[in-house]
Amino acid sequence: MSSTPIDMKLEIVVIPVSDVDRAKEFYLRIGWRLDADFAAGDDFRIMQFTPPGSGCSVIFGKNVTAATPGSAQGLYLIVSDIEAARNDLLARGVEVSDVFHDASGVYAGTDQPYLFGRHRVSGPDPEHRSYRSFASFSDPDGNGWLFQEITTRLPGRIDSAATTFASASDLASAFRRAEAAHGEHEKRTGGQRDADWPTWYAAYMVAEQAGTQLPS
Repeated sequence: MSSTPIDMKLEIVVIPVSDVDRAKEFYLRIGWRLDADFAAGDDFRIMQFTPPGSGCSVIFGKNVTAATPGSAQGLYLIVSDIEAARNDLLARGVEVSDVFHDASGVYAGTDQPYLFGRHRVSGPDPEHRSYRSFASFSDPDGNGWLFQEITTRLPGRIDSAATTFASASDLASAFRRAEAAHGEHEKRTGGQRDADWPTWYAAYMVAEQAGTQLPS
């Protein structure tokens, strides 16, 4: 018997910390929104933060989890411009790795684990492919976060009829990419000004988000 799948939206990730107030100061410093800070006596405290533009939040606190502080690793933060995301944290006084990529998909090396292996190559992906450029940072307990740059989703990763952007910055970046692609389109069509450029931009941005064929 077939049934319609029930929506299951990941909303909370628990991260283990040793000092709640120190963790609170860190996540406030990096610009995350404080949603809740609730205590019940001396034995329980819970705090919730949400990264800018994220539909998923993190919680931490006292007696919230039995996991070892700092044991949460490989927590991905998806960004449309990895250099801008890295520079923002540096401006806030947070230590962030250089941007790196993996050229071969190997699974050996001494670097911290991440999705495409353990051998970090300095610099962004040379072809600027989505999913291939990273930067890492940690909170005071050592919980490990990774920026991953994604500008074009693989097919099926998002509903093409429901194109959304997490923030004004993401939307602005999408407009810039559409503007650059449209400039190349006008060159190919003899340099004529396209009076209906909004329609072209819209088609490009929807296709980019959906991972389908981009207009030429």
